Amino acid sequence: MNLDLKHVTKRFGGLKAVGDVSFSVPERSIFGLIGPNGAGKTTVFNLITGVYKHDEGSIHFGGTDLAPLKPSQIARLGIARTFQNIRLFGQLTVLENVLVACENLRRSTLASAVLRSPFFYKDEQEMTERALSLLSVFKLEDMADEISTSLSYGNQRRLEIARAMMLKPKLLLLDEPAAGMNYGEAEGLKQQIRWLRDTFEITVVLVEHNMQVVMGVCEEIHVLDHGETISHGTPEVVRRDPKVLAAYLGEEVEGEAAEPRPSPGQAAEEPA
Repeated sequence: MNLDLKHVTKRFGGLKAVGDVSFSVPERSIFGLIGPNGAGKTTVFNLITGVYKHDEGSIHFGGTDLAPLKPSQIARLGIARTFQNIRLFGQLTVLENVLVACENLRRSTLASAVLRSPFFYKDEQEMTERALSLLSVFKLEDMADEISTSLSYGNQRRLEIARAMMLKPKLLLLDEPAAGMNYGEAEGLKQQIRWLRDTFEITVVLVEHNMQVVMGVCEEIHVLDHGETISHGTPEVVRRDPKVLAAYLGEEVEGEAAEPRPSPGQAAEEPA
């Protein structure tokens, strides 16, 4: 199931946050969406997941128009995401945070839960086993009973990905998953992203400032600057594109001086 954006535009008052953006994400690919701070990347994620509605253009997933759907309906289609700012339930344990995401997958009814029927306990066991399996993938199984906010920043990021995977997504949107990770942790994240794609046969779209991760794991990259597309292609093509270098490093393109922008490795918060 491909994700297709065609001529998508989003305005906030007089500000055009996203302007005429088009790209297609092939099924079971790892796709990068990058750009300097404020380029509109997180806004695109919010448009895909229904948090915002686009003003022009279209967004389709597997042929289904996402425009009329609510965020909950889009999630049921198989689109899950993580957030730029960590959003965990601080009073719940690591395991409970993952289990929260499985409510839409439960087969037991309210009546079976109240009566504590055998079917209810079987459902609970299956969900717990799946949650523990995902925690194991991200090396968090030994922390399952710890309060989520006690985890390191990098582990909280991993926990968010594990929770998103609990929804059994077909499309996983990762918003700066490597933020706060050191070199070794980022290398491990690259392997985990590939493993998730290959094992669960999902599509991954990655918003990330860490070029070590982007260039090392993405098969195709789309670059935004000031809400507009400036480049698209393989990592090798994108890294050599003068417009991309100008957007990140402030180099001149076609004789016009570009404003200095944060370096590619800087992971600052992007306004939606």
